[in-house]
Amino acid sequence: MTNTVAFPHLFDTVFTFHREIFVIPIGSMQFSIKWYGLIIAIGFSLAVLYAFKRAPQFGTTTDELIDGLLITLPISIVGARAYYVLNSWSYYSERPGEIIRIWEGGLAIYGAVIAAFITVYIYGRVKKIDFFNLFDLASLGFLIGQIVGRWANFVNAEAFGGPTDAPWGMSINGGAPVHPTFLYESLWNVIGFAFLHFYSKRRHFKGEIALLYFAWYGLGRFFIEGLRTDSLYLGGTGIRVSQLFAILSYVAALGLWVYLRFVRKTPPAMLALDKDEE
Repeated sequence: MTNTVAFPHLFDTVFTFHREIFVIPIGSMQFSIKWYGLIIAIGFSLAVLYAFKRAPQFGTTTDELIDGLLITLPISIVGARAYYVLNSWSYYSERPGEIIRIWEGGLAIYGAVIAAFITVYIYGRVKKIDFFNLFDLASLGFLIGQIVGRWANFVNAEAFGGPTDAPWGMSINGGAPVHPTFLYESLWNVIGFAFLHFYSKRRHFKGEIALLYFAWYGLGRFFIEGLRTDSLYLGGTGIRVSQLFAILSYVAALGLWVYLRFVRKTPPAMLALDKDEE
């Protein structure tokens, strides 16, 4: 499948994307490498490299992270798929055979985040690693993955918003300009990561970065989701599932952070900062 994407009010260049990088015929079947999968893999790899670099500062090691990732990654994918399928159950209930067809699309980041944090909690308890530290490190990794991963939506010409007259409006396959919501979310996460990266070196309590991640991402996603045209809805209502989850996570995370930071006044976390970062 081929798509064209342009920003007619900014420049004349038209981007043409083939979803497959290359296709290898194997007998009667075909094996393909797609841009979507490659971009997601790049985002995941960058997040892992970052986590490896900062692991000692969060009371863990690269070996412990590798063990955790081998468990968390597949469960997160299942969680992302389950979230999407459950919120599209009217479709999949009549087509159960399509539930496992993950290669055809249908993943939701909130499903991955929920599954990942539950798995990290259990892994931390079993391995006797402070899971609040793992939550903080995982949150920073998620932001990196989301920054890069949203560009997979750009290549696939998906996850866009409604019509807009804004100068940065994006035209897909020659259509009227729409909101490039993939870009909004990617830039929002860039700002969030830059802030939390530096703030994490002087965090006030373990788990603080995770709370700020949920608050920051929830706030941005609430507004961005309202612009999208491909939202999942809650049952037969007009309530967007991800928008509802976003605002609830924002309010809960921000409220808990304010309480722990300013009311309870949780003492500063003990961090093993490198000398050159002090």
